[in-house]
Amino acid sequence: MKKGSTLFLKTAVILIGLPVLALCMFLLPQIASEANEALARGSDLAIAVYAILMVLYVSAVPFYFALYQSFNLLTYIDKNQAFSDLSVIALKKIKHSAIIISGMYVVALPFVYALAEADDAPGLILIGMGLIFAPSVVAVFAAVLQRLLQEAIEIKEENDLIV
Repeated sequence: MKKGSTLFLKTAVILIGLPVLALCMFLLPQIASEANEALARGSDLAIAVYAILMVLYVSAVPFYFALYQSFNLLTYIDKNQAFSDLSVIALKKIKHSAIIISGMYVVALPFVYALAEADDAPGLILIGMGLIFAPSVVAVFAAVLQRLLQEAIEIKEENDLIV
């Protein structure tokens, strides 16, 4: 397979990571400083904001790990190793990363609820649930692809033994 055939997808993986990096570098520290000022004024909501920020920062680690594994998977495809155990392992790592991210957002949901109740903004809860749903979909999709790829590898190995 040509090496340039997955160039678009590799570029997309990199471009997916850039907004999250910008969020972690610019927007989240600004929110933290505003929460710090609110804490100095005696607001109890600052603790919920800190908890949400901590989950967002920590969830960036498995997110970037999953992006790295996606990049590796595309490299395996470029090297004609798409039907290999390396691809199955990469999909398994992507699945586990998505499950971890989803679990972390489940842990943060009570803090989002407290923030939504205080600000009278029920839409925040829907956003929080959407943040749980998106990595769950990625985890299920990766699990299905992992199983299909594993079965395809088994069929390929069986056919190689027959011929």
